[in-house]
Amino acid sequence: MHKTMLKYAVLLLVIPSLLVTVSCTKKEVQSQPSMSEQQAAMQAAAEQQAKQKAEMERQQRLAEQQKLQEQALAAQQAAEKAKMAAKTHFLNDDVHFDFDSDTLSMNAQDLLKDKAQWLMANPNAHVQIQGNCDERGSNAYNLALGERRAQAAKNFLVTLGIAADRMTTVSFGEEKPLDPAHNEAAWAKNRRDHFVLQ
Repeated sequence: MHKTMLKYAVLLLVIPSLLVTVSCTKKEVQSQPSMSEQQAAMQAAAEQQAKQKAEMERQQRLAEQQKLQEQALAAQQAAEKAKMAAKTHFLNDDVHFDFDSDTLSMNAQDLLKDKAQWLMANPNAHVQIQGNCDERGSNAYNLALGERRAQAAKNFLVTLGIAADRMTTVSFGEEKPLDPAHNEAAWAKNRRDHFVLQ
């Protein structure tokens, strides 16, 4: 009986201390964010997403602007190249004549039409038309023939609408051969009107 009483006494001491220990233990409760914190986080995420979208759109606009600038530059370079090619064609393509003739062939007329277009596109340009001959014939005869050749080209250009005061003529006769050889191929090259900008 003594032992039983001892058991009850121990139990009476242990149980209250356990109750005190259990009741004093702090429970850790995970706090959940409030609604305003969730809304703030969602708003911040939306703002970040909007900034990223705006930046992507800005980068896209910059890329498009750069592409347009590159295309404009390429078009400008192509136009300059075409302009230089047209000028080179005007200066380097001579009008050729048959032997002892100042008559413009159909090919010569077509070439002069091209030259007239260039002159119309370049209204400030003034040109000297240089008449040339091959080496056959006297100097005096070739100077006169060269002048008639230059005048024939000028007259044709005037009929196409080019002002006469934009053009001068000169004859070099046989003095400035394009090809110094003494054969028919060289002579055909040398019977020409050459155009020089002034």
